[in-house]
Amino acid sequence: MTAGAGPLTVLIGDDEPIIREVLREVLEAEPDLSVVAEAADADEAIALAVLHAPAVAILDVRMPGGGGARAAREIRRRCPGTRIMAFSAHTDARSMSEMRDAGVSAYLLKGLPNAALVAAVRHVAAP
Repeated sequence: MTAGAGPLTVLIGDDEPIIREVLREVLEAEPDLSVVAEAADADEAIALAVLHAPAVAILDVRMPGGGGARAAREIRRRCPGTRIMAFSAHTDARSMSEMRDAGVSAYLLKGLPNAALVAAVRHVAAP
């Protein structure tokens, strides 16, 4: 982020309302981060990414509408400036491979410390 450029914008895509709420609280507590939208499924995540063009999209691997991999592929195609992070409780090789193949920049596990999540968002967004 360059000086005076404003906060890094973030889209959260997860089908669990409590996860979206907690992510929003953690990210919004940082002065340089701003959550611009929340999506409950892949279709909504894609539409909101197109509308807001966030710097970073945080996507759950398994959510309705084709999952995080489908959303990641479409967001990368429609919003090439948006960097994508996977956020999941799933550590299986298949899930990780699908998201990597879809173009995610980072694969984070739910339950990691808040500071690590914030650092990862900033790292992924860095040029």
